[in-house]
Amino acid sequence: MLARQTNRTSRVTDRLDGVEILLVDDSRTYGAALTHRFERFYGISVIHCETLADLTAALEAGADRYAIAMVDLNLPGAPNGEALDLLLAHKVPPIVFTATFSEQMRRAVMEKSVADYVMKNSPAAIDHLVSSVVRLLSNRDIHVLVVDDVASTRELMARHLRTQLFRVTTASGAKEAFAALEANPDISLAVIDYEMPGMSGTELVATIRTYPDLERLRIIGVSSGNGSDLMTKFLKAGANDFVHRPFNMEEFHWRVAQNVHTVLQVRELRELAARDYLTGLYNRRHFFDLGPRLVAAGRAACQPMSMAIMDIDHFKRLNDTYGHEIGDVVLKAVARTLQAACGKKHLIARLGGEEFGVLITGLDIADAKEFCNELRSSIEHTPVATDDGDLKVTISIGLAEIAEIESFDNYLNAADQFLYMAKHAGRNCVISEFDLGSRAVA
Repeated sequence: MLARQTNRTSRVTDRLDGVEILLVDDSRTYGAALTHRFERFYGISVIHCETLADLTAALEAGADRYAIAMVDLNLPGAPNGEALDLLLAHKVPPIVFTATFSEQMRRAVMEKSVADYVMKNSPAAIDHLVSSVVRLLSNRDIHVLVVDDVASTRELMARHLRTQLFRVTTASGAKEAFAALEANPDISLAVIDYEMPGMSGTELVATIRTYPDLERLRIIGVSSGNGSDLMTKFLKAGANDFVHRPFNMEEFHWRVAQNVHTVLQVRELRELAARDYLTGLYNRRHFFDLGPRLVAAGRAACQPMSMAIMDIDHFKRLNDTYGHEIGDVVLKAVARTLQAACGKKHLIARLGGEEFGVLITGLDIADAKEFCNELRSSIEHTPVATDDGDLKVTISIGLAEIAEIESFDNYLNAADQFLYMAKHAGRNCVISEFDLGSRAVA
């Protein structure tokens, strides 16, 4: 794979890496340019179909492979949007990419619930198309709540949001809205109607804003009322935006897109603040912020959990011998190995210096011990390349089972005690309560 675009975050490219999309266009020039951009900068695979027959074959081979399609309305043998209709029939979200586009055609296309359209008639057309694809694919990570007591209106908004690839939950009023927010803490955007029985939209917004854990929720108020102060009422209650209904669907899409852009920016800033500057792992603050919530969720789901604390053996001696630059190289190499092993299943962080913490989820103490030994072995058998030659690095690990309801600090302190024992047992080993129990039986 070629080097990624440097001004994109690794989080974005990691999320899109391996995604497959369709390009339906008879221009080989556009095909080559778009394929290069998507594959090089994002790791997205582009399947180029130059004819309707090519598209038919690709869809019959497995339409569900494709996250999105870019389609020209005018193909040889299919001049009237037949390719677009075929994509819609196979439920592949389309972006129209065409050089001929009248107002009549725009209305006809939008009525077919396309995700977006981009004109070919400017030097920046490819940039716009790439931006549209990346934006829409990113929408898959956004969960939207639609609150409206009128079923037809509620479902219309939900359908248009799903066209934009959002995940959507609907509610008919305040009670259902709060139940949805509690059951789906990942909801990032709410679209709330004004006129609802029991509690109006502005009252619902004001109530939502009293909950600290919902402070990051973006809210768009919606109303078909004639009052000129409805926007003011929503904004004063705590909404971030307002759309008057009946609204132009393109305006609605872009209002939503602007709010989602803010959501993603805030997420990225929080993600940067949560990361250790050297290793890219989560930092101590984030570990102590997220860890207790994960423990609570794990206990509620009756999942076995453990806490592991690990140190790089003789790290001070390594720094004194080779210098802090080599020490940083070792820290980054160890972090990469640990992150690769933990993935998204287990929460890992650099706690400070040469110390790392891992909250292990879904493994009983025996399996957690085996997992930690695999971590230890991976580090031991992965030489760290430096200008002075390869260095052999080992780690010691203390492992404590999370069995009783205690403070998060106590779980770490218990693991730290076992880490102390591991160091005094000769280092490059894992010690846990499981080992003490086994020794007592023996």
